[in-house]
Amino acid sequence: MSANRFSRAARPLGRSLASSRCHTPCSLAGRPQQRFFTTTPAKHTATAGSNSRNGPGSGTGPTSSTWSLPGVIGIAAAAGLAGWGISEVRHRGFPGTVLLDGVFPPASQYASMREMQLALDEIRREIGDEDIISTDPDDLHAHGYSEWSTTNPEGLPVAVAYPRSTEQVSTIARICYKYRVPIIPYSGGSSLEGNFSAPFGGISVDFAYMDKIVQLNKDDMDVVVQPSIGWQDLNAQLAKMGSGLFFPIDPGPSAKIGGMIGTNCSGTNAVKYGTMKDWVINLTVVLADGTVIKTRRRPRKSSAGYNLNGLFVGSEGTLGLVTEATLKLAVVPEEFSVAVVTFPSIRDAAAAAAGVMQRGIPVAAMEIMDEVQMKVVNMGGATAPRVWKEMPTLFFKFSGTKNSVKENIAEVQKITKANKGSNFEFAKDEREQKLLWSARKESLWSMLALRKDGEEVWSTDVAVPFSRLADIIEVSKKEMDELGLFASILGHIGDGNFHESIIYNRKDPKERDKVEACVKNMVKRALAMEGTCTGEHSIGWGKKESLVWEVGPDTLGVMRAIKAALDPKWIMNPGKIFDRQA
Repeated sequence: MSANRFSRAARPLGRSLASSRCHTPCSLAGRPQQRFFTTTPAKHTATAGSNSRNGPGSGTGPTSSTWSLPGVIGIAAAAGLAGWGISEVRHRGFPGTVLLDGVFPPASQYASMREMQLALDEIRREIGDEDIISTDPDDLHAHGYSEWSTTNPEGLPVAVAYPRSTEQVSTIARICYKYRVPIIPYSGGSSLEGNFSAPFGGISVDFAYMDKIVQLNKDDMDVVVQPSIGWQDLNAQLAKMGSGLFFPIDPGPSAKIGGMIGTNCSGTNAVKYGTMKDWVINLTVVLADGTVIKTRRRPRKSSAGYNLNGLFVGSEGTLGLVTEATLKLAVVPEEFSVAVVTFPSIRDAAAAAAGVMQRGIPVAAMEIMDEVQMKVVNMGGATAPRVWKEMPTLFFKFSGTKNSVKENIAEVQKITKANKGSNFEFAKDEREQKLLWSARKESLWSMLALRKDGEEVWSTDVAVPFSRLADIIEVSKKEMDELGLFASILGHIGDGNFHESIIYNRKDPKERDKVEACVKNMVKRALAMEGTCTGEHSIGWGKKESLVWEVGPDTLGVMRAIKAALDPKWIMNPGKIFDRQA
């Protein structure tokens, strides 16, 4: 029995008791959440002037609890003890299995029940706001479990903190450091690899109230923001200000800036604008002991000292908590055009995409969707009454001046035609452009909406050099189709990044094992092609062993040394990226 299935069979006491008080099922796209238990994620009301939370799994503030604090802490401690017991099970399978510390520190590494309660009391007392901490069972569940994440380790946070400022985050960190309480950052809650899970309990720090634009420097084309503003909200506010600027990184619709920094995410615009790391000027970070640092000042370039931006971007909250970020902005292009081209095979589509990149044509975005995913778009009805051909398809976005867009379209048409592509089909107007692109952006949620009782979606990504795109997509697609399951390939093919999404029955061990093997083969195939195990989802809890495969023990040892220097008590999002000991 794998560690993952063993831990799920164990079902820690904390989660089972916390769920026993909740009877209304969660839902997404109108479908009930399929789990061994049901709860309703906490609904919060934001303070005046704050943005509404509309991302999956995100909340906007604390709720009062009908449970006593000692009772919640006792339950969480029991869950933690169960988790520590399970952590002694060593397992080498991947992915989907729980890879825990082979020699994880004993329970005394983290706070006892009494110390946990002292820490929460001290946080409330120092900040002077009872509402800063929530111990509501629904809140704990929403901050420790994700229905769309590939991996969900057992355990929930003991409490959720809702700071309003960098100073309050610093206070929370300092007190948690004093009592050895794990700290797990939370912003949008849309990550896919168990990134915000709480396998060792602790406090989830939700930045829901820190969702503002702090300062727009229009002439310098940059903006200072708090971590819980969503990229879509940011762009809407920039448009409302008449700035003529926008932030180009566009992952899932519900993503927030803090999580985007933590995972070094990208999105459909990455082929032209790069990834999150390319748009960060500086960061304000709270370290494990409460120390507040700023990585650098505000010029576009600097060669002063270590590149601390590069250290914290992609660190998934394991080194510190980002409370402010200064981001570059881009000029809104004069002209946009969106088109689709169908191909007889997924290999032909991938070869065309590689050809576009190798010719250096500056497309704004280039996405691939196989015939299954195109069927999902039609079933979702987002672009109704228009129905798209259910064939392997490339989505193109062109932007720039009118003349440059026209020239780029002509060049791309030549390449797609040489690779058996159909004629371009253009979105007729701005409304259809937005609908078509939103259908691509909502692809995962569309897949989730198709699940039947007991089913889950396994979604994961890899990336390879351009020259190997056609090879890996063709082989991976063939293996995936042989599963006999509802499965699709899609992705940001312009930068060599693609995703597999597979619907499977979690109640059928043989079916899950087949899916695990398929995903495992895709990861190993990508690494053999000098690619990476994840292009944008990051490592989290679910891909720790694949990181070992990718970089090796010596490189991982350097990462551990950096974390040990900044977080000697190992309280910052523990269990993510790598384990404490090899």
